[in-house]
Amino acid sequence: MTALPATSPVTQNVPHAPGRSGLGAGDLALVEDLDAALRSLVRREGVDPQSEVPTVRRLATSVVREHDDRALTGAVAAVVDAEALVSELVARVAGFGPLQPLLDDPEIEEVWINEPSRVFVARSGRHELTNLRLTRTQVDELVERMLKSSGRRIDLSRPFVDAMLPDGHRLHVVLEGISRGFSAVNVRKFVLRAARTSDLVELGSLTPQAAAFLEASVRAGLNILVAGGTQAGKTTMLNALAAAIPGGERVITAEEVFELRFAHPDWVAMQTRQAGLEGTGEVTLRDLVKEALRMRPNRLIVGEVRASECLDLVLALNAGLPGMCTLHANSAREALLKMCTLPLLAGENISSRFVVPTVATSVDLVVHLGLDPRGRRQVEEIVAVPGRVEGDVIETEPVFVRRGGELVRAHGTPPRPERFERVRIDVHALLAGGSEGVS
Repeated sequence: MTALPATSPVTQNVPHAPGRSGLGAGDLALVEDLDAALRSLVRREGVDPQSEVPTVRRLATSVVREHDDRALTGAVAAVVDAEALVSELVARVAGFGPLQPLLDDPEIEEVWINEPSRVFVARSGRHELTNLRLTRTQVDELVERMLKSSGRRIDLSRPFVDAMLPDGHRLHVVLEGISRGFSAVNVRKFVLRAARTSDLVELGSLTPQAAAFLEASVRAGLNILVAGGTQAGKTTMLNALAAAIPGGERVITAEEVFELRFAHPDWVAMQTRQAGLEGTGEVTLRDLVKEALRMRPNRLIVGEVRASECLDLVLALNAGLPGMCTLHANSAREALLKMCTLPLLAGENISSRFVVPTVATSVDLVVHLGLDPRGRRQVEEIVAVPGRVEGDVIETEPVFVRRGGELVRAHGTPPRPERFERVRIDVHALLAGGSEGVS
């Protein structure tokens, strides 16, 4: 999910019109006929197209094969590309229609619809305007089908929705009326290119030394705040860090929509829930953070901190529960400032005199992510928070900083050296440049 620079050029660079799977315009009537035949067969067989895609593909293949057999008698026109036709039918019935080729393309990171005739994708950090043109009805049908698979809804009383698609992609819709002219649709694809910090090293986001230090910090139980702009790779970094949590610990995660993907033997993942038609039943991120504390966690991970749930997270970290989270910010310094501001949203009785020193003693490291001019994700700085406050300003020490395009060692050292010693890690040797710091 590479972020897109604001100055990215907009190009029209899609090899063919998605949604046709390479089929010519003259095949439209044929596709419509076979689409109707396949839908009838799916209904007759009692197949759930959303959950039984292989079965739908098998039925689509049989429909196309039957058409080919009839074509041998001259009763109907022959199919030029049977495989393309099968893919088109499966996309229409079991997938997301004209958007399915974009979602299947591994190089595309995000798809968004500004209006039916303007469908964009993100590829390698750049915007591309596709040659796909939809109708208003097609967009409405796509949104309805996507939300049906997620169990979430959108209407006039709740014109925004975040949902997870079956393949793990994240859907965000803004209903027409809030967005001018048409509903705005974003699908942020789940593209797992880095499962561990070593993968981030291979991608050039981290140096081996910085990666070893972050893994050691996770093993030692330091509290880590991952900060950055939109699509800077915060969730990817959080996934990679979570993969370093020792297997004997119990991990509880809380997210607005399930996005974290890491392997761990003792892990409970929770997500928020919107209110029902009666206006009840909503489960907020703050509810999840509170509930997580009752589940015997050894680690608490919050996918993204945005509002008053920050207070409950800070209190949990301050009480000694190791944790991690992400937060939107333009620097490590701004991330800490925002971490001190968000708890104030929890109520009038919460003051900065309490929050600032509490945050200073709760957050141990800030990992700030950014984008290079080519749109590639990279770690900009890793900052230690020693716990000192001077004039309502939290002091920090840079551990790694980016200079001249390279992430280099700075003078700072992490807090809580006793935690590293407890897990037999010589953090000073590690930061001096040797892997021998980890035993």
